[in-house]
Amino acid sequence: MSDVKEKIVNGQTYLGIELGSTRIKAVLIDDSFAPVAQGSHDWENRYENGVWTYSLEDIWDGLQDCYADLASDVQKQYGVTLTTVGSIGFSAMMHGYMAFNSEGKLLVPFRTWRNSMQEAASTKLTEVFGFHIPQRWSIAHLYQSILNGEDHVKDVAFFTTLAGYLHWQLTGSKTLGVGEASGMFPIDQATGQFNKDMIAKFDALVADKGYPWKLADIMPDVAPAGEQAGTLTEEGVKKLDPRGNLKAGIPLCPPEGDAGTGMVATNAVRQRTGNVSAGTSVFSMVVLEKDLSKAYEEIDIVTTPVGDPVAMVHCNNCTSDINAWAGLFREFAELIGPGVDTNKLYTTLFNVALSGDKDCGGLVSYNYISGENITGFEEGRPMFVRQPDAKFTLANFMRTHLYSAVAALKIGNDILFNEEGVTVDRITGHGGFFKTPGVGQRVMAAALNVPGTCMETAGEGGPWGMALLAAYMKTREDGESLGDFLDNKVFKGESGETLSPDIADINGFNEFMKSYNSAIAAERAAVDGLK
Repeated sequence: MSDVKEKIVNGQTYLGIELGSTRIKAVLIDDSFAPVAQGSHDWENRYENGVWTYSLEDIWDGLQDCYADLASDVQKQYGVTLTTVGSIGFSAMMHGYMAFNSEGKLLVPFRTWRNSMQEAASTKLTEVFGFHIPQRWSIAHLYQSILNGEDHVKDVAFFTTLAGYLHWQLTGSKTLGVGEASGMFPIDQATGQFNKDMIAKFDALVADKGYPWKLADIMPDVAPAGEQAGTLTEEGVKKLDPRGNLKAGIPLCPPEGDAGTGMVATNAVRQRTGNVSAGTSVFSMVVLEKDLSKAYEEIDIVTTPVGDPVAMVHCNNCTSDINAWAGLFREFAELIGPGVDTNKLYTTLFNVALSGDKDCGGLVSYNYISGENITGFEEGRPMFVRQPDAKFTLANFMRTHLYSAVAALKIGNDILFNEEGVTVDRITGHGGFFKTPGVGQRVMAAALNVPGTCMETAGEGGPWGMALLAAYMKTREDGESLGDFLDNKVFKGESGETLSPDIADINGFNEFMKSYNSAIAAERAAVDGLK
């Protein structure tokens, strides 16, 4: 304890802060890369005027509360006031759209990754670039605003992601890490920068609009992991720590998205490795050995934090519907008797799923809280369906919802593994879906038909991965790659616990998918009919 206290006082620590969909979390690590303090703040997106958003007040109040919670944890554990750290890194939900005028004013409410109203822009840009541009990407948001004839576009002087916004406000530097940037606009693998040819095509596409800007002029700079991307300014201190205890001048690494921090937290930045991040949304990341044969609507090409190509399958929905059902069961349980433990509730429900029928016994569910790009839904209606003679048990019910949570992910990855022949040595899972030991891991292995691995350290999640990127920038040796840093210094041979896919589980999941695909017209009818 005294050793850690000394490191905190001397700034031999590294801070990662990540703004996720439902929680903002800060993790402080020391030079052994182990967490020594944490802070958090719960929040939730708003659905206002047809847009999923968080207000600027939500963002700053949440960030300040999260940091204050971290500082309080440091004070409580070690009896010292947190005044400095060795380096800081910020991450957040990838993609989305934050557009500002020349005075730094936000022109329209923040549009998050969750919005599915950019289909026309996605289709047209994919055609023009010859490269799949998902609806979530920042450039799709910008172009959809142009197609909509939105007045604010002429005034755009800078647009970026949530992580890029925070970094800019705290350092004055308009910079993104390359992994985060790759979810904003395509990256040229040869240069590690935004693709100039595609920028030129975009400018030509909108030339008749007469805007006073060119695309390159309103996008952030791009930097790989390991580079310094600015320092905490006096103004930044006021925005992060209004009490003023934290000192200015702390170096910051390039901001990254939650995809990149998940890759770092699961040691999945080398070729033939991959990870699945499963929480509010679910996405898989597989580092590629070679380019895919063609563009696929279901697969995005992004990069690792150092710029290597990655095949990403992103699905908008994962655990939110499970959480809703768990809340219903909690409500019932508390009517029976108060004092239900949350961890026991989830552990019980997840574990009972393993005793269900492998094919879920004729039950089907769609966890579409919002639209789902993989299956072509612009809106969602959570729905549970069963055949009259189905085996309607709690075990089958829960297994159905676990399968549903990764069903869309399976559709995308079947293309990657079966059609493109991509191979991986391991897929590592992290996020709330994997919190109950062996359950989510087993479901993932069955869905993807690959060994599923979980590490104890991966439970620390994206904020820990961001802290590791901050530490990598500050402590790396000359020529030391991110992969070497993680292998030799952070994980030190830790391989985690791996479950090989069970053939009965695989066959059962495939049977479930037949029902899932057959009944998806009912989900479409629900979206069209329930307004």
